[in-house]
Amino acid sequence: MNPTRTNNRSARNRRRSGGASYGSGTVPAPRFGRSGAPGRSGNPGRSGNAGGSGGRGRRPAAIQEFALPETVTPPLPAVESFTDLDLPAELLAALTAQGLTEPFPIQGATLPNSLAGRDVLGRGRTGSGKTLALGLPLLARTAGGRAETRRPLALILVPTRELAQQVTDALTPYARAVRLRLATVVGGMPIRKQANALRDGAEVVVATPGRLKDLIDRGDCRLDRVAVTVLDEADQMADMGFMPQVTALLDQVGADGQRMLFSATLDRNVDRLVRRYLSDPVVHSVDPSQGAVVTMEHHVLHVQGADKHRITTEIAAREGRVIMFVDTKRAADRLAKDLLGNGVRAAALHGGKSQPQRTRTLAQFKTGHVTALVATNVAARGIHIDNLDLVVNVDLPSDHKDYLHRGGRTARAGESGRVVTLVTPEQRREMTRLLAAAAIRPQTVQVRPGDEALHQVTGARTPSGVPVVLAEPTPAPQPRKRGASSRGRRGPGARRGGGNGGGRQSTLGKAA
Repeated sequence: MNPTRTNNRSARNRRRSGGASYGSGTVPAPRFGRSGAPGRSGNPGRSGNAGGSGGRGRRPAAIQEFALPETVTPPLPAVESFTDLDLPAELLAALTAQGLTEPFPIQGATLPNSLAGRDVLGRGRTGSGKTLALGLPLLARTAGGRAETRRPLALILVPTRELAQQVTDALTPYARAVRLRLATVVGGMPIRKQANALRDGAEVVVATPGRLKDLIDRGDCRLDRVAVTVLDEADQMADMGFMPQVTALLDQVGADGQRMLFSATLDRNVDRLVRRYLSDPVVHSVDPSQGAVVTMEHHVLHVQGADKHRITTEIAAREGRVIMFVDTKRAADRLAKDLLGNGVRAAALHGGKSQPQRTRTLAQFKTGHVTALVATNVAARGIHIDNLDLVVNVDLPSDHKDYLHRGGRTARAGESGRVVTLVTPEQRREMTRLLAAAAIRPQTVQVRPGDEALHQVTGARTPSGVPVVLAEPTPAPQPRKRGASSRGRRGPGARRGGGNGGGRQSTLGKAA
């Protein structure tokens, strides 16, 4: 497909503006302790969040939506079928092979315009199908091109390693269909292999900002030939302090290229990116940034500090899987160890783990080998788990955005799910403010260990008490080809069918 732009790029604003915003500056709630009472775990900051500060009692940041840009050129109408789109035949065949026929709303609304070369500003909740909304036009407009060594043609920037891997897994079958090579560039993995993949030639790069900057500084990558750039979860990149790196990378991409920005929330942190880098964008907001998924139930369980640990253990012992969010890496490790000692197949996931450890833990959770995943906010975005119906906030989220993204691990792609938050008496006021900022009205109940109400909401049950030792799974064989290129071969961890990025599968499919 011809990548020539259909809209005039002469008006793109390249002015350098002042300092970036690094997040809401909100303060973590009391952390989960062994005794169940609130207390410090010893970790000075939040895992997965940059810029957190100490103390208690600050109000969660209020929603501050920036004024969305007005579109000068009228957008093309939405479509109800992938066959209505100007997609290469190979991509249509790949979608059909996955059983995907009807796009999700954000896909149907954005794809006609992004395939025509328009810049796009898209907002949709987690699980709404953003991965294919950004991936299909990027692949379609890059198809037929051939990357020179170290000079990719398309770029997808994401905030975390987990999201990078999910995007790669979701787009791999479609990239293969149009003979494009993908390279995943993230921290925590050998940089030499990633450099080799870029040297061999990769048309599409999926990257976190820090590692991509490192490779550019080493001379292993240049962005001057990138014609399509995507920013996924841009607000989280801003919250994590990546804004200077993101803008530095975007400044290296040609001013006449296409840019698409997608996120579940669009607040003032990304206003600078929109004003500076998007030209006459088509704006699609299929979900309110505050709102929750209609198939998601929200429950607040009022608990006494002395009961919190036992209640957490009973919930973790339920039949079925659960993600339990805590504040810190130490708290995650400690709770996972306690749960194992009580007979619960638990594992911790946080930024202190190596990438192979994190990948292995997620694989165990997806297969059910692990039933309770104890995580910091590293798992709050970019992780898709099929049929996960319960998320528990053991520690309060720092703000409404963290709450929405933690909860977004359940009730994905039209499925139902519950988000449960454990709140001690001294946290009630803070929780009330947080929920008000998120525009959520939860069901509230006071519970004690063993209560029927606790079982009804969460499926909690008494654990066996027999300690569990998790066997290490057999490591997956490594591909023989050097680098992270995915052409003609599935990368490690790639799931059949592309995993998480689809539109509707028959009547309903997976979404990311």
